[in-house]
Amino acid sequence: MRFTIGFRKVKHEDIDFLLRLRQKSMSAHLAKAKLKLTNEQHLERIKEHYYDSHIILRDRKPIGVLKMGVIALNGTTKSLHIRQLQILPEFQGKGVGSKILTVVKKRALQLQLPVTLNVLLQNPARGLYLRHGFQIEGKNKLEFQMRCPLDVIVA
Repeated sequence: MRFTIGFRKVKHEDIDFLLRLRQKSMSAHLAKAKLKLTNEQHLERIKEHYYDSHIILRDRKPIGVLKMGVIALNGTTKSLHIRQLQILPEFQGKGVGSKILTVVKKRALQLQLPVTLNVLLQNPARGLYLRHGFQIEGKNKLEFQMRCPLDVIVA
């Protein structure tokens, strides 16, 4: 099935969509991690680095969000960090995540930076990241810290 993926910068009016998206795409994973968030807590997370967010469009309709930015790891080494990647459940498992990661890797290549992210321990998206060359670099009681090195991106 062919489809077009696009992006647009987030607007203030997207808050309601982003709250619904977060609840639909994250609630089950947060519950498995024994985290119960209120709507206010979800909104706080949505508003963090808000203007680094891009609405993911499939055939011009909003289906998710990609929030990323350049961060300094350990005060010196930089990476392109995916802060949030959420796709409505009805569009998961259909190649959307792979297309998005391809775009992220192209951006990382332009910047000459590795890509990093954190994923909840029980979130099956970890499999997507592993298939795209991410490696687990660390783990805490809630999530894995993952990294896709530049040499993997270049290959």
